[in-house]
Amino acid sequence: MHTTLRSLAFVLSIFCSLPPISAEESAWKPLFNGKDLSGWTPKITGYPVGENALQTFRVEDGILKACYDQYPRFEGKFGHLYTNQAFSHYRLRLEYRFVGKRLADAPSYVNLNSGVMYHSQSPQSLTLNQAFPASLEFQFLADEGNGPRATGNLCTPGTHVSVGGKLIKDHILGSSAPTFPAEQWVQIELEVHGHELAIHRVNGKEVLRFQKPVLDASCPITPAEPLIKAGAPLQLARGHIALQAEGQAVWFRNIEIMELPAPQKP
Repeated sequence: MHTTLRSLAFVLSIFCSLPPISAEESAWKPLFNGKDLSGWTPKITGYPVGENALQTFRVEDGILKACYDQYPRFEGKFGHLYTNQAFSHYRLRLEYRFVGKRLADAPSYVNLNSGVMYHSQSPQSLTLNQAFPASLEFQFLADEGNGPRATGNLCTPGTHVSVGGKLIKDHILGSSAPTFPAEQWVQIELEVHGHELAIHRVNGKEVLRFQKPVLDASCPITPAEPLIKAGAPLQLARGHIALQAEGQAVWFRNIEIMELPAPQKP
């Protein structure tokens, strides 16, 4: 009896010594359950929505992996794993790392290159052979040994953004982040306020911000014209989140989201 009481007292002392969970930390919710792909939908170029061709996306040891060990060749099979839910105002955080080498026939630019797409069109709205969704991409890059290669850039398939009131039509908007080794886990955070503002952070530091994302009907990489003709608003204010697979193995973990209140309309 006394041994049991002493054990209980010890457990309570440990519990009471732990720092309290802040209100902010408690607002973060897992977007990936660490077990399977529940809540997510794959779309791989050339395959129907929902078909996880060649087991491109899989969960092992609590890590969500984009893998290519079952691919004889890449053959342009760009893939994305989409949240079933669309989001507008939120903070997203996750960690990523690159593994191995890109497939030999994959384009050279995909080497140690991946990302997370946001404000994305739904997987159901992609055409069968569409490579990338109209979206904004928080780009992940790693060191190739050829000089600085900052992670955290913005890529704009089918979209444009503004910086300081000026419309930017460049496909890549560079960040101020450092260059990281391929095998290193890197934490990123994305903060999105609908159509008004997006902020990229890497390992807790802001590296890029921009405003007013819009669809671009003339983009040669991902034409958004079909979406616009179907009635999609030009101003991007919400969309799906998608993890990218483009010929280079990459791992993701600790994928969490904090939804933010949308401003009240006057």
